[in-house]
Amino acid sequence: MWFFLSGSLLLVCLPAYAQNWLDDWLDRVSQTQAQQPHWVTPVATVTPRLEQELRFDYVHQYGAGNYEINNIDGGKGVELIPTSKTEIIFNVPPYLLHDNPEVVDGWGDVSFLLKYRIAAGNEEHGKYIFTAFLGASVPTGTYKNGARAAIITPTLAGGKGFGRFDFQATLGSGLPVNQTATIGRTLLTNIAAQYHVSRFLWPELESNSTFWYGGNFGSKKQSFLTPGLVLGRFPIHHRVGFAFGGGFQIAATSYHQYNHAFIFTARMPF
Repeated sequence: MWFFLSGSLLLVCLPAYAQNWLDDWLDRVSQTQAQQPHWVTPVATVTPRLEQELRFDYVHQYGAGNYEINNIDGGKGVELIPTSKTEIIFNVPPYLLHDNPEVVDGWGDVSFLLKYRIAAGNEEHGKYIFTAFLGASVPTGTYKNGARAAIITPTLAGGKGFGRFDFQATLGSGLPVNQTATIGRTLLTNIAAQYHVSRFLWPELESNSTFWYGGNFGSKKQSFLTPGLVLGRFPIHHRVGFAFGGGFQIAATSYHQYNHAFIFTARMPF
């Protein structure tokens, strides 16, 4: 009888406890996001803002030899804000479809990202943000659709708003944990310039560059210019919203691993 009563009490209390925990967590997320600018996440550049959302991307690349690659999911996934100054991201491995009979389709690498917001001011307090990232990828790719080794990517990111304009940028380095002589190290730069035309309309222009040091691609660099547009955030229910957009990457350097690409992105913030 005591066991039955204890179990019944637990079943009654657990839902109430879970609801209180969830309410407290979402309230903390709202307070955290209220302290930073309310821009949208660019199409390609990782935002220095702390976001909480589900994200899915699709990338269609046009490579050398007129071969095309369909990148399903774009290596995106779940973004959560566990504490007042941090965000964790778990990216589902993308699935790569190759329009090339010599290359086998397969899964890419699993990746993770931790953000720590160092400083921020919302629209009433300077409209700026400065954040540190620590990213990591695990070589889970199949049929050579991923990297040869795990890669650690420390990054600094920042943003500043000027009226309806905002700029968000990142500077990071890809550091393989082994096989460095083959893979080499990379310097990664991204910058996005956005203009907030209206409540749901955010046109942008991005520049995304990679510089290789050592390895098989030593001294090479590639850059892409990406005009794009993000629409949202459209409210759905309470905290839940929806945003989507796209961009067209154009190779801006003589060396490039693909010629151009179309990017589609969809996000569900909550």
